Amino acid sequence: MYKLITSDMDETLLNDNKKITPKTIEAVKRATAAGVHFVPNTGRSFTSIQDNLIELGLSQKPDQYVISYNGAAIVENKENQVLQVNALPYEIVDQLFQIGMNENVCIHVYTVDQLYIWNMNKNEENYLDGRVTGWHLMRENNIKFLQDTPITKIIFNIEEEAKRLSMQDYVNEHVEFALNISFSSDRYIEFNDPTADKGQGTMALAKKLGIKPSEVIAIGDNSNDLPMIKDAGLGVSVANGRDFVQAAANYVTQADNNHDPIAEVINKFIFNEE
Repeated sequence: MYKLITSDMDETLLNDNKKITPKTIEAVKRATAAGVHFVPNTGRSFTSIQDNLIELGLSQKPDQYVISYNGAAIVENKENQVLQVNALPYEIVDQLFQIGMNENVCIHVYTVDQLYIWNMNKNEENYLDGRVTGWHLMRENNIKFLQDTPITKIIFNIEEEAKRLSMQDYVNEHVEFALNISFSSDRYIEFNDPTADKGQGTMALAKKLGIKPSEVIAIGDNSNDLPMIKDAGLGVSVANGRDFVQAAANYVTQADNNHDPIAEVINKFIFNEE
């Protein structure tokens, strides 16, 4: 029996209108009432999904969790207690920030509870609207003010895939650190510490809860979801997942993110309903 379901947020749990539909909310509540942990697993901050947790009946609940920043933080929902942080070295973040600044891209720098954005543009602001609130616009061309603050990840907004791949090659060549580099939402290249990915975060939480990897379902759509999809007993790609994610998954949903794929997985694999 599966005891833990972990799901990506954007383009997976959320539809294109940035909402969780009533059918999915009902399915998640049904699963949690049956004793299954439902753990949002997002590249974003846990603070950005508090309204979603309320909808799902998971807000401020003890023994319910969120995995944030691509696995760099594990948080218990009760009082948003941070249980684990896998931060990047400041010197590496500073080097990446300089690279992004030189390329004039929009840069997001995440601490455990804050988001700082350099070079915001209207397109990016529109994408974030309804997903993320309360970011801080950076006016200075440096991040010295964060040198004593744990930084969970840094990402660049680059909307052309070829340019994201080129940036990956450039960073691998010029940054002497074994970064975890991934892609999300077909618009970001993301940089984490090598100890932080969605798979490692999921397995760390499962171990804490006494849950075996074979008892975990992981659901996602993009590159940063691959580690958890590969590590879980049942790795699932939603129908709108990238081709390489679908190829790595044990199961591909019939539904895309606009048609309740999470409900499909819960009904099929938790309650054995077709």
